[in-house]
Amino acid sequence: QVQLVESGGGSVQAGGSLRLSCAASEFTFSNYLMGWVRQAPGKEREGVAAIDRDGNTKYGDSVKGRVTISKDNAKNKLYLQIDSLKPEDTAMYHCAADPRVVQFRFLRTAFYRYWGQGTQVTVSS
Repeated sequence: QVQLVESGGGSVQAGGSLRLSCAASEFTFSNYLMGWVRQAPGKEREGVAAIDRDGNTKYGDSVKGRVTISKDNAKNKLYLQIDSLKPEDTAMYHCAADPRVVQFRFLRTAFYRYWGQGTQVTVSS
């Protein structure tokens, strides 16, 4: 059974940085599309970043230039570095995974088959 466990969230002041991690297990991590999706209270889920099996990346417009997604296939870990945090970045951040191949232009948050429980990021002004 696919397991995704996020960590690294917390409360930070605007302008700060966080590095989120996602520990993956029970599947061939290197073959999966991986992503970070966030959801703030009362708002729809928003795709933050994605990385495919070849290491190609995609970023959401609201975070482009401030976040970097990366993965370590040897450790089965996914990361999200977020810099220059803003109060509007406050949300629950979920790690997501899917074994299928999809072109980024067709990727939507609902595409992912597997989800972690999330790690909370709170940014104060």
